[in-house]
Amino acid sequence: MFTGIVAGTAEVVAIDAKENFQTHVLALPADWCDGLEPGASVAHNGCCLTVTAIDGQRVSFDLMQETLACTNLGEVTVGSRVNIERAARFGAEIGGHAMSGHVLCTAEVIEVIDTPNNRTTWFRLPAEHARFLFTKGYIGIDGCSLTIGEVRGNAFCVHLIPETLARTSLGWRSAGERVNIEIDPQTQVIVDTVERLLAERGVTAG
Repeated sequence: MFTGIVAGTAEVVAIDAKENFQTHVLALPADWCDGLEPGASVAHNGCCLTVTAIDGQRVSFDLMQETLACTNLGEVTVGSRVNIERAARFGAEIGGHAMSGHVLCTAEVIEVIDTPNNRTTWFRLPAEHARFLFTKGYIGIDGCSLTIGEVRGNAFCVHLIPETLARTSLGWRSAGERVNIEIDPQTQVIVDTVERLLAERGVTAG
C-alpha cells in the first residue's frame, strides 16, 4: 500500500530493453535505500514495482508488457526522472490517501495555468473512466495523492502548491504529456457497486 506522498524524483540511469520486457535501473538517494531489499515494493509514477537487484544506490526493477502498455513508464528514457514512494509502513502517518499502486489508465495533460504561487493543471481521462470523477474526490496522478478541483465531462483539474511542483514531476508536466492515473479505490468500488445494482433493477445510471 502507498499513501500518495511522493518522496521526490529519481533518475533512470539504465534501461535493459528486451521484447515486451524492460529492466529499469534507478539511482536512489542513500536515505531512500535504508532497509530496502529485493522483493520490496516501490512506486514509480504511482505504479507499484518490485525491487529485483540492489547495487549500492543503483536499484533495479522489472517491467512486464502490461506495465509498459498501460502506464507512462514505457515512455521513459535514460535520464528521465520518475516520482518515487516507498511502501507505507504500519504505524506511520498517512498524509495522503490509501493507494494500491495499480494504475487504471493514463490521462493527457491538456492545459497548464500558472498563477502566483499556484498552478492549475487540466487532464483528460478516457471517456469510459469519467464516471469515477467527482469534485473534491481523491485521485492519484503519477503517484501523487491529489484532490480534484473541478470536473467537466471526462476532463478534470487539480490545484498544485509550490511544494508539490518542486518535489514531483508535476512541476514540469506540459500539455500533450501523459500521466498515470489511479482512482481512489473506495470511489471505484462505490461507483461500480451502484452501477451493478441499478443494472440489476433495469435502471440506467446518469
